[in-house]
Amino acid sequence: MIVGKLKIGLSILCILFACQAGKPKLISELPDNLKELSAAEVIIGSSLVWSIEDSGHDPILYGFDTYSGELKKTIEIVNAENNDWEELTSDSNGNLYIGDIGNNHGKRKIYTIYKVDSVMQASGSAKAEEIHFTLPKKQKNLDFEAFFLYEDNFYLFSKESGKVPLMKVPNEVGTHKAALVTEFNLEGSGNRITAADINGAENKIVLLNHDKIWVLSNFSDNDFFSGEVEIIPLHHDTQKEGICFLDDDTLLITDERSGGEGGNLYSLSLLEE
Repeated sequence: MIVGKLKIGLSILCILFACQAGKPKLISELPDNLKELSAAEVIIGSSLVWSIEDSGHDPILYGFDTYSGELKKTIEIVNAENNDWEELTSDSNGNLYIGDIGNNHGKRKIYTIYKVDSVMQASGSAKAEEIHFTLPKKQKNLDFEAFFLYEDNFYLFSKESGKVPLMKVPNEVGTHKAALVTEFNLEGSGNRITAADINGAENKIVLLNHDKIWVLSNFSDNDFFSGEVEIIPLHHDTQKEGICFLDDDTLLITDERSGGEGGNLYSLSLLEE
């Protein structure tokens, strides 16, 4: 098991907007009818942040302006089902990947990742290629809400507490057996991971929870917990389900609408004051 040392505290300075340290700055409220947005992803060269709704909703990608939160584009994935869409990631060629990887009831045997080619060129609808995977035989059922692409493999963080498996799946159309990379432990309570992303330089990773972010850096290859693990308390507790890098130092975050709170797009900087 690989466990990184935890360093508490970072001073937060928002690049796009002045804000209180450690607290996400509101960019915009998102549409009222999209109550369960569960992901965020920015594609290189695009001014949109993409999101999806989770289990039971339509198989649609939503593209919002990164600075105003205005809905600019919707794309229906005509050959997909939204069993439990939870996460988005992208590659340097402008392709977007939808993680149908949730497993709240623990009964799922086959997980699906949909690949949408050149998403910015799509208009109204698109057809996706499919990547399927199963878990190793002795691995208990896992619920995933967080993944990203690194060196043409998907790295999936399960939504567990305590000792958490990190799985790897190749970015190849077809059916695969996921491989266990490592197990790690983000000590303490309230540490279930709801989203993840890696920056463009591939030297910094963020993991999201409802009230905190972990920043992983100075790691070696895919040994992500071999370097520094810094905690950023957000001082802001909502059902946060989406996170992505706008640039190497700026994050975008979305949360679900629940109990009169959430349903927003936020910015947060990783730069120290």
